[in-house]
Amino acid sequence: MNAYAERVRRLPPYIFADLERLQDELTKKGVDVISLGIGDPDLPTPRFVIESLTSALTEEGSNNYSSSAGEEYFREAVAEWYKERYSVELGPATQVCSLIGSKEGLANLGRLLLNPGDKALVPDPSYPVYGQGSTILSDATPVPYSLMPEGKFQPDFSDMNVDTKTRLLFMNYPSNPTAAVTTKQILEKAVSFCLEHNLTLCYDNAYSEIAFGSYRSPSALQVDQSMRCSVEFNSCSKMFNMTGYRVGFAVGNKEIITGLKKIKAQIDSGIPRFVQRAATSALKRYFDADFTRERERNNHILEERLDVLVSGLQTVGLNPVKPEATFYLWVDVKMDGTEFVKRLLNAGVVATPGEAFGKNGKNYVRFSVTTDKVVEAVERIKKIGSS
Repeated sequence: MNAYAERVRRLPPYIFADLERLQDELTKKGVDVISLGIGDPDLPTPRFVIESLTSALTEEGSNNYSSSAGEEYFREAVAEWYKERYSVELGPATQVCSLIGSKEGLANLGRLLLNPGDKALVPDPSYPVYGQGSTILSDATPVPYSLMPEGKFQPDFSDMNVDTKTRLLFMNYPSNPTAAVTTKQILEKAVSFCLEHNLTLCYDNAYSEIAFGSYRSPSALQVDQSMRCSVEFNSCSKMFNMTGYRVGFAVGNKEIITGLKKIKAQIDSGIPRFVQRAATSALKRYFDADFTRERERNNHILEERLDVLVSGLQTVGLNPVKPEATFYLWVDVKMDGTEFVKRLLNAGVVATPGEAFGKNGKNYVRFSVTTDKVVEAVERIKKIGSS
């Protein structure tokens, strides 16, 4: 067999694939495993979305290829949603592109913008796809910038290492893994920074609709001049509990969206039409009173689970901070995070070591509350303690 390409050899293991494998192995051994590791919501997809999907299966042409850029009705629904949610005007034909989940689009962005030897500014800690699937697999170099607790996990633009090879800045709020939120004022600084240094701002807003209390996630595209340099990613995965449907979207700068469509035309044959019909239905009914109540109820369930987990971890000597958004809890465990996760495994609980998200995560663990077994997981954690 021929050796792997150098770009593949540079890839570290993908932690979530390893977690899935480990969980399967433990289950096969008869271990009752509770997973607080992967952010895959257990809450149901709205009934009207499922009904839209099943109805669309019988439409003429539903079995045929779709457009890799997205069907017109889906792109129009995305534009309408942005106008209602953020007061952002988008051209469906030129500023919206469908994605087979936002992860696919994030990875393809590197193919579009990064040449071999180029650099991308990547948060540390952050979702691994920015530095790995998008940057390393484009033969480019990820340059970490630190997100620290004393700075509320916000970027310090004055401390970023930029040179003529730097092409791209990744940002993600509400954040995976830290669950930190940001403000429009910080996004204004990000846009100004990118315009000053001729960078593209890639803003991952996938957790925008999982928020508690009065917090409302901003869009980078609400910032003046943002369309000159910005592309934003979101999906139906988290806001409608549709992770397995694999349907997302990129919006923003016309040139970047055109480029993504060109890349995708070479790689995929689009999201199935019946899935796009379901996603269109979801977006169009997002602001209806009945679904507003449903999503508020879902967010309340997630917040209650976070409350249980925060309280439980406090009893074992940890001091987690309850987040304003996402279904994650980012916890300083006061020891090597990987070692802490190993101890959790002995109790049948799966969590994610913080180092999987970057060097700054070494003493952290990320917990996800996307299971209704959080109470039982806390009881197991209490038995092993924190030291």
